[in-house]
Amino acid sequence: MHRALCPVETLYVGQRSRAVLSCALRGRVDVAALSAAYDAMAQAHPGLRSRIEHDGAGHVLRLLDEDERPSLTLRYGDLEEAYAEELNRPLTVGGPLSRAVLVSAPDEESHLFVLVIDHTVTDGHSSIALHNALWDRYRALVEGESAAEPAAELSAQPSAELSDPRWPEPVSRLLPPVDEADTATYLDGRLEEVRRHPVALVPYDAVPGDGTRGGAGDGTGGPQGGIEVRRLTLDADHTARLRRTARDAGVSVHAVVAATLLATARRRLDGDGPRTLGCLSPVDLRSRLSPPVPATALVPAVTTHLQTLDVAEDLEPLELARTVHGRLSDFLARGDHFREMRITPEIPRTPALQLATVIATNMGVVPGPRLPEGLRAVDVRLVPAREQYFPQAGRSPVMACVVSFEGRLSIEFPHSTACFSRSFMRAFRDDVRAGLLRFTTAAPSRRADALTA
Repeated sequence: MHRALCPVETLYVGQRSRAVLSCALRGRVDVAALSAAYDAMAQAHPGLRSRIEHDGAGHVLRLLDEDERPSLTLRYGDLEEAYAEELNRPLTVGGPLSRAVLVSAPDEESHLFVLVIDHTVTDGHSSIALHNALWDRYRALVEGESAAEPAAELSAQPSAELSDPRWPEPVSRLLPPVDEADTATYLDGRLEEVRRHPVALVPYDAVPGDGTRGGAGDGTGGPQGGIEVRRLTLDADHTARLRRTARDAGVSVHAVVAATLLATARRRLDGDGPRTLGCLSPVDLRSRLSPPVPATALVPAVTTHLQTLDVAEDLEPLELARTVHGRLSDFLARGDHFREMRITPEIPRTPALQLATVIATNMGVVPGPRLPEGLRAVDVRLVPAREQYFPQAGRSPVMACVVSFEGRLSIEFPHSTACFSRSFMRAFRDDVRAGLLRFTTAAPSRRADALTA
């Protein structure tokens, strides 16, 4: 049984990008129940137990044979080291598009659960929903509740070509009808825009061969280096004050974060005057379709908004945030998010359509997993990773994955050590933190308590 990939989904095949969700746990884990919960998720969502194949006409998702399907992997050892290894371990080419690993520390009370999913079959919202559904299933099994089999909710009626009715419909097929001439006009305008306003990228600073990931030095040790993550988190108090400041200013938290990222990137570029920078914001389409597509539908359901801005070093951050917010709001009001989705197949021919100085994702405020008594979640993380970072390019966008789990803002900065050194990304992270904390001073302050990792 198989399902053809739509042109938008096919773009992820070459990228080999993946969502890496992790949950640090404290307490007793029932391994059998966790294994059964993951099996139930894979059974409910065919994409988790599929491989990508080329069938001559294009790429398809094909169900794996029973003995090839993914199952929970158990490991023991240091949790931080295990996380770094799982972040850097790609999904096997031609193998399952998901992986679940439970790592237990020697004390058997501390654990790390890692769920990896290929972006061909998921996005940030659906991967978080899947992670929470898995733990809901686990809790029901441990507590002996009567739990119905998890159902993969469909984004539309199955098409005639689908041999398994549980395959979700590609989101690109659910867009409202449009005149092809309108799409062509929109594409012409976007191509002219990127031609007239090329954006500056942040130069790499890593020196190939200067150290190894996990070893001495601050460089890479190889042409590809390793994937590492610098992280910024704000406590609940500072997160609430940041939201309040944004609300009082009439902008979104996303705009505040994006403006802070742009200002931080500008300070890494030469020149005294304004520089043209780009901000790429993924846009969730689920709630904007009719009928809405639930987060439980395991499909990539995002498009992007690219805006270019002239950013000076002394530009007032709130003014920049208002510009970012206004442009994104206008983009949505015009319905350009649907037009952008339709021109996505053009990106391989014109990568500048998505070329930005900073990429600012934002999952918004999401709940963490609900666990049974005797087990608690110490931390939850979502980090995107991919196979190729192209250090030979000499410069690239800076990626920031923004999500608020349980009321605490978290920004993850994944990077290759073949491109950006550890010291560079630590300094970038710290500057972003300082910029966000300045926004929180607009609200009553208790104790500055921003955590970094």
